[in-house]
Amino acid sequence: MATKITYTQQGDYLLPNLKLPEQPKVEIGIWGKRHLRYIKNHHPIIYTNLLTSCKLTAYLADIDKQAENMFFRLVKQLAEKEGVTEQLKADNQILWVQRMNNIRNRATEIVNAELIYT
Repeated sequence: MATKITYTQQGDYLLPNLKLPEQPKVEIGIWGKRHLRYIKNHHPIIYTNLLTSCKLTAYLADIDKQAENMFFRLVKQLAEKEGVTEQLKADNQILWVQRMNNIRNRATEIVNAELIYT
């Protein structure tokens, strides 16, 4: 069965009335948004293919979830490895904050390098 295409006149041109299928509403976090900017700017063909195949939202949600899991896992592992504990937090809160900020920054760099900007 053939699909009937309808058109709308815009000035001298007839443009097809095209509509993408409904996509699920998914909240994309900071990691997914960073990756979206990256593929838009550096890999426009991949971006266009994902967009036109209606897979972009699911792809970005997956990247976002992977990145978030990787980030929290790295922060936990680095904190354990470097002895940044709740006891340190109780004894010297300023030192604990400094070390945790350093760990979080390193974890962010690793996630960006391995997952977001690739």
